[in-house]
Amino acid sequence: MAITKQYLKTKPVCKVTFVVPAPEASKVFVVGDFNNWDSEKGALRKLKNGTFKGAMDIPKESSYEFRYVIDGNYINEEQADSYRWNDFAGAENAVLEL
Repeated sequence: MAITKQYLKTKPVCKVTFVVPAPEASKVFVVGDFNNWDSEKGALRKLKNGTFKGAMDIPKESSYEFRYVIDGNYINEEQADSYRWNDFAGAENAVLEL
């Protein structure tokens, strides 16, 4: 899994690209504070090599909790900026610092 950040000079957002290698999966979403944990707003597209990929413009100068949903299972990003305990989820969430 990987995250790429591209800060835009002309807008107060960061273009964040999420890449999830999951060749056996049928659906992968990224959900978090930046999209109100709505999987419909965070669908990643499956590429021919089995990797799922998608990009979002996310407001910068903040931090966001997020997770991947791979075929219904919540998974954290291995390369997250940090992790934060979430009482609602009863687990640690990955944190994205922008």
